[in-house]
Amino acid sequence: MKELARPGTGAESAGIGRSHSAGAMLAVAVLGASMAFVDLTIVNISIPSIARSFAGSRLSGVSWVLNAYNVVFAAFLVGGGQLADVLGRRRVFMSALVLFMLASLLCALAPSLGVLIIARVVQAGGAAMLIPSSLAIVLHVRPVAERAHAVSLWAAAAAAAAGIGPPLGGVLITISSWRLVFLVNLPVGALALVLARRVLSESRSPGDGRLPDLLGEVVLAAAIASLVLAIVNGQEWGWTSARVLGAFLASLLLGGCFAVRTRTRPTALIDLSLLRIRAFAASNATTLVMATGFYAYTLCNVLFLTEVWRYSILQAGLALTPGPVTAMVVAGAAGRVIGRVGHRPISVVGALVWAGGMVYFASSLGADPDFLGQWLPGIVVLGVGAGLAFPSVTGVAVLAVPGHRYALASALNSVARQLGAALGVALLVAIVGNPSPAHALQAFRSGWVFAACCFLAGACGCAALKVRAHGAAEAEPMPAVERAEPASVAEGAQII
Repeated sequence: MKELARPGTGAESAGIGRSHSAGAMLAVAVLGASMAFVDLTIVNISIPSIARSFAGSRLSGVSWVLNAYNVVFAAFLVGGGQLADVLGRRRVFMSALVLFMLASLLCALAPSLGVLIIARVVQAGGAAMLIPSSLAIVLHVRPVAERAHAVSLWAAAAAAAAGIGPPLGGVLITISSWRLVFLVNLPVGALALVLARRVLSESRSPGDGRLPDLLGEVVLAAAIASLVLAIVNGQEWGWTSARVLGAFLASLLLGGCFAVRTRTRPTALIDLSLLRIRAFAASNATTLVMATGFYAYTLCNVLFLTEVWRYSILQAGLALTPGPVTAMVVAGAAGRVIGRVGHRPISVVGALVWAGGMVYFASSLGADPDFLGQWLPGIVVLGVGAGLAFPSVTGVAVLAVPGHRYALASALNSVARQLGAALGVALLVAIVGNPSPAHALQAFRSGWVFAACCFLAGACGCAALKVRAHGAAEAEPMPAVERAEPASVAEGAQII
């Protein structure tokens, strides 16, 4: 029987001796995780259809279909990776598949908006375990020298899966309804589950076997949810109302409780010592700001196309596709340029181009549809900005820390991005509100201007990053940390 794990390759524990190739394991891991990657983008295009399905629903309520997922995913992503390292990556991967499939079925059958939101919470919990365990499975059978290539393949597949979300969602909704968007996960998940039982081998991380601080992650999720609740409903309830002020206060108190747990728990979500590295802290703050703008305009674009230009869901999905396709192409080319000129100039240019695309949308798009003359040039510019800025800032976040902490740094950057997703959707809802048809165009222009401001702020953050000419962030000396790091890059799931 062929031995896939050799000493020093990162295959840390029992059950490694299967004869299946690393390529087959990569394919199975990506197949399973692809559901979560597609789900990150496919539900955006479903929002107008979901709103029409539940009569009387306001955008502030329907937005929780996105926000509930983003909040839970952000809070539990690192814990999901730690859980896989402790309990077994194959076991957690398969359990996450089952949980994601069951939650998807519940989403598809949801009789009310409230049930749909609850199902999305469960689905996000499954995704938070599925994505990091998928990457860990890929890495643990690879020699150290091949890991970078394995991550590139995994990330490319992830980006492709996320990129097909909008057009796929448009096709499925056109065939049936938004419920098919969730039902499609069942055959994909079932196939991945069958193959996982046959192909994947079990592995765990060495160490004391301590479980992650799940209570701390619940507290973090509650803190984020309270903040999002206050922002989303501020206009409707009144910014000085008791409910809004109470939600802000609850977020503050819960955030304080989480900070206390972070300082006292050995398995806490955030290692505060990393935040003493200026490049790491600054790059994650920049990621959060730019992700806020990105997820705000992503939803704004969907609503504009369907509400102002009166595109069908299928037409809107196809109209959105050039953006992620351009971003993937540009990101690949930018990676080669970064090696010569460094991260800072590429990220600054990317953020400025991104902001320019938003200004173009806000100043040029009118009430009359014009895909080729107005929309296509703008969405391509947005793709160029995203492809230049996001990967470059992520690279700084990871390279700013010592090599043995890349996994945790990458994971926390993903958390910053998902926090930005939750804030972006919430703030977009607060800005746009529920405008009348006569005021809808101006409302969406305000959303684009907000996103442009986020990217301009991101450009300032990128300009402030300290990077060497060869592209590695200047990591400051860091005190020794007693806590052991996870042996895999389970937590390092970078989506797109």
